[in-house]
Amino acid sequence: MPRPRLGFIGIGLMGDPMSRRLIAAGFDVTLWNRTPEKAASVATESGAQLADDVASLIDGVDVIMLCLANTAVVQELVFGPGGLAEHGHPGQLVIDLSSSDPDATRHMAKTLAERRGIRWVDAPVSGGVVGAETGELAIMCGGNSEDIDAARPLLEPLAARITHMGPVGSGQVTKVCNQMIVGCQAAVIAEAVALAETSGVDASRLTEALAGGFADSTPLRILAPRMAASDFDSPAWHLRTLLKDLDMAVAQGGRTLSATPMSGLAAQLMRAHAAHGHDESDPATLVETYRRS
Repeated sequence: MPRPRLGFIGIGLMGDPMSRRLIAAGFDVTLWNRTPEKAASVATESGAQLADDVASLIDGVDVIMLCLANTAVVQELVFGPGGLAEHGHPGQLVIDLSSSDPDATRHMAKTLAERRGIRWVDAPVSGGVVGAETGELAIMCGGNSEDIDAARPLLEPLAARITHMGPVGSGQVTKVCNQMIVGCQAAVIAEAVALAETSGVDASRLTEALAGGFADSTPLRILAPRMAASDFDSPAWHLRTLLKDLDMAVAQGGRTLSATPMSGLAAQLMRAHAAHGHDESDPATLVETYRRS
């Protein structure tokens, strides 16, 4: 059977390397991005096609892959002028790689299925830019089994692991759980680095000292050295993104009567830091809130 034609929307920190991997894997990929220059750069270097607008991309592909900043941007692509609710056609598959609100995801999927006969898989990812570049992302999926089976060959060039977590929205709930753990770790790693520093301990050696122990983790290995060295340039992720995901965790907890006190506290610490001009900063800058001026 011929490979499906892919439309990839969202050429940002993650979308750029992900789209390149799909193109390198031999898929016919059409790109669109709100900032045209980013999509044009990938197209020029990879030979992918460029769409003039969202509507023309939707009209010319079988699968629409979204890698967008937040729920509101995904909703705009679905319900906005020229979006999926207007131009989608029966049998198309949406694969949402963004980290989106679970309730909003279920609503979008249900609406598109009823109005246009479009299928939906939520497939948020974890692993950062490095994981996107190397094809070693963890992808957590929500959708029915048939749609997951259809999505899996398209996700394999991007992933070290693809896990079907349940019906539509389940992938987003799983990503929220992931970000609860990451966000709370980021907050406490900042405390630990600052405590080491004020106690006269070389904080740059924390990752070495804790390697292989119960405190060892990917966030520790990434964040602690950057915090200790005050290495905040060229962030691979932004505080606003982590804060957005923690806010989604608290909102989901409210819907399900599941307490989220640690995530809520981490979100408030990050919100205060963001309010002091660090919205676009590396989460490693959280350590600055504990350092004495």
